[in-house]
Amino acid sequence: MHLDVTDLRQFYYRTQLGRAVQRNLRDSVRAMWPDVSGLALLGFGFAAPFLRPLMAEADRTLCLMPAQQGVCSWPAEGPNVSVLTDETQWPLPAGFADRIVIAHGLETCERPDALLEEIHRVLAPGGRAIFIAPNRTGLWARSDATPFGYGRPYSKGQLDSVLRDHDFQVERFDAALYGPPSARRFWLKTSRMWESAGARIGASRLAGAVLVEATRTAWALPRRGTPVRARSPFEVFGGLAPQPAGSGIGGRARGAILEAQARRVG
Repeated sequence: MHLDVTDLRQFYYRTQLGRAVQRNLRDSVRAMWPDVSGLALLGFGFAAPFLRPLMAEADRTLCLMPAQQGVCSWPAEGPNVSVLTDETQWPLPAGFADRIVIAHGLETCERPDALLEEIHRVLAPGGRAIFIAPNRTGLWARSDATPFGYGRPYSKGQLDSVLRDHDFQVERFDAALYGPPSARRFWLKTSRMWESAGARIGASRLAGAVLVEATRTAWALPRRGTPVRARSPFEVFGGLAPQPAGSGIGGRARGAILEAQARRVG
């Protein structure tokens, strides 16, 4: 089930809970990628809120939004870099992006295998992607008060398995949104405290979102071995060509053997 882009934009930019979620997930993405200078940056789904801190550093930034979700102009200031696209057929050449952030894209996709194949195609060899998805064991996946309550949630093990099946090498895991999905003032004011405490004690099973950084596996072609020269028959026989039967020394020896056999029979 795809969320409408209007609802996603309303949550992240018009509600206090959405802004807290945006801040916490931005911090997690930035911790994984402290520097994207000179790289081609791509977002898919509704990744715009998490691309903002990276946009100024990247060489170029593009934000793809699936047709089932809808598209909105982004950023609010400056030239638009958001594009409406089919979720499994991106209008980009192979190896276009050095970094890709996927948020609210994988869990709502009707054909996740095809989407992962497309991500693998567009990601440059050795490039990195961050997948942000609802945590299956967290509270946020059990409430439809936020976008993390829609679509298919994932556990770390499930994400690890599905990414490896599509030739991604998982580099590391992270988690975020340790507080409850509540817009009450107390939880919002203590949001940073919950994030810090959850990360410190390793309570990732209670987090609302799981983040996985993965690298596109680049297979190397087998290297050629040292060439070996096959010896010719002349080299095997010391420079003398083998004689056909019935000629030369070999022929006389064969004739003597046949004559001796004939006498023995007679």
